[in-house]
Amino acid sequence: MCGVCSRREADVIIDAERVTINGKIATLGDRVSSLDKVCLDNKEIHIEEEFILLAYNKPLGVECTADTKNPDNIIKKIGFNKKIFYVGRLDKNSTGLILMTNDGMLCNKIAKSVNGHEKEYIVETDKEITNDFLMKMKSGVNILDVKTKPCKVRKLGAKKFGIILTQGLNRQIRRMCDALGYKVVSLKRIRVMNIELKDLAEGTYRMCTKEEIEEIRKQAGI
Repeated sequence: MCGVCSRREADVIIDAERVTINGKIATLGDRVSSLDKVCLDNKEIHIEEEFILLAYNKPLGVECTADTKNPDNIIKKIGFNKKIFYVGRLDKNSTGLILMTNDGMLCNKIAKSVNGHEKEYIVETDKEITNDFLMKMKSGVNILDVKTKPCKVRKLGAKKFGIILTQGLNRQIRRMCDALGYKVVSLKRIRVMNIELKDLAEGTYRMCTKEEIEEIRKQAGI
C-alpha cells in the first residue's frame, strides 16, 4: 500500500531482515497500526492517504511532462488537487486515453513494454489503406534498428485503421506508418489494458471504478 513492492516481494524483503517495526526486526505475520513506525533499510515508509487511478482524455497539444515551466504540461491541464503522475506517454500531437495515478509500482508495471500489456489506438492516415499495408503492420516493421512485434490491426475505413500494441517504442505507430510510406493525420488511444476511453469527453477525466482497479492490478501482477 506504500507503493514499495508487491505482497510477494514483501515476504522476501522481510525474510532478509530489511524491515523494522518500532526499531525491531520484523517477521512474517507481524501486525502494525497507524501508530507504529515501519522502516525499510532504515528509511521510514508511509501509506498513501488513498490509491488514485484516473482516466484522462488528453486533447491535442497537451504534453506528457511535469515541467511546471511548460504551459501545456498535463499535470497543470488536469488540475487535480492531489499529486499524481502519468502512466506511459502520448505525444503532443496524439489524443485519447492516458492513465494518471499516485502509485509508482502500478505506473512502472504498466509502462514497461516487456510486460506486454495491450494498448489500443485508432489511426487516420493521409492515403487509402491497402491490404499490403495492413499485413506489414501486423507482421512487424523495421524501425529504430529493430523489427516491431506482431500486432493486431483492422481496417476501419478508407484511411482509418485500429491497432493493438504490446510494445511501447518511441512514436511507434507514426514511425511504422512512415516506414511504409504513410503519414499519420490523427492518432487516438482508446484503451490501456482493461481501461477504456469510451465516451469520456475530451479534456476531462474520471476516477476508475473499483472493478477496473482490481482488474488492472491483477493484470499488472500486483
